[in-house]
Amino acid sequence: MKRSCASAVAAATLAVAIALTSAACSTATGATEAPSQIIQVVAAENFWGSIAQQVGGTDVHVVSIITNPNSDPHSYEPTANDARTIAGAKLVIENGIGYDPWVARLLAADRGAQTVVNVGSVVGVADGGNPHRWYNPTDVRMVINRLTADYSELDPANRSYFAAQRARFERIGLRRYDALITSIRRKYGGTPVGASESIFAMLAPALGLRLITPYSFLKAISEGGEVSAADKQTIDRQISHRLIKIYVYNSQNVTPDVRAQLAAASAEHIPVATITETLAPPEVSYQAWQERELVGIQAALAQATGR
Repeated sequence: MKRSCASAVAAATLAVAIALTSAACSTATGATEAPSQIIQVVAAENFWGSIAQQVGGTDVHVVSIITNPNSDPHSYEPTANDARTIAGAKLVIENGIGYDPWVARLLAADRGAQTVVNVGSVVGVADGGNPHRWYNPTDVRMVINRLTADYSELDPANRSYFAAQRARFERIGLRRYDALITSIRRKYGGTPVGASESIFAMLAPALGLRLITPYSFLKAISEGGEVSAADKQTIDRQISHRLIKIYVYNSQNVTPDVRAQLAAASAEHIPVATITETLAPPEVSYQAWQERELVGIQAALAQATGR
């Protein structure tokens, strides 16, 4: 943590803080104040915001722009307040990979000197790839490392603090999350499953599950595209012949096709598990959100397999 060395320095710091706090604002609660020495961070989405706050601890102030579970990051229309929030940030986190293109537009218009964490660039995935990297445990670790490095670059005096925060988050914060992933992989590895969206295509491999839903269907549902008749027939057959043990769907995006598949899975007594695209409820931590979903997937697998 930072300490003032003399009263003169403290007075100067306070003066700067008073001058700059008006730049800090939140799309969720309106204007908020934070001391000037704190790193001002803006995350396009609240799942990355939750991680950024936990890695930065008391030395960062994080504002997430998309916090409403009903908001679609793909088509989100930023407000003037969003533009001001990004302009006042020292570090901006965008998902990239075509998921939140409005962030790049705001950054280009502002022409500021912000440090930008583009998750797609961090994990090496270009536009057109699966953007849902927060469901990939390996990618989450890469983003944590990048945030730690960037915080340390912006505030070198607190490098050891950020390293300790990262270690604590990974060792304690993510302990149950990691344990659930390991448990599911060991017990149910190789189990064939179905899903509604490409979100689950990120998590299924980490869990050792064999996702057999056509990827073209998963991508179409995620992006609001047209679903092919061939994909519908394939999924109908997978369900009616009980080729999948469970069906995992995004409850924030239930299209008519997904609704039909849920009804078919119910008729065949195939257990269903629920996931969401953003934090639900929005005030929970990243790991609490993920843990709840993993427990649901684990329960559905236990019901389907009897073990």
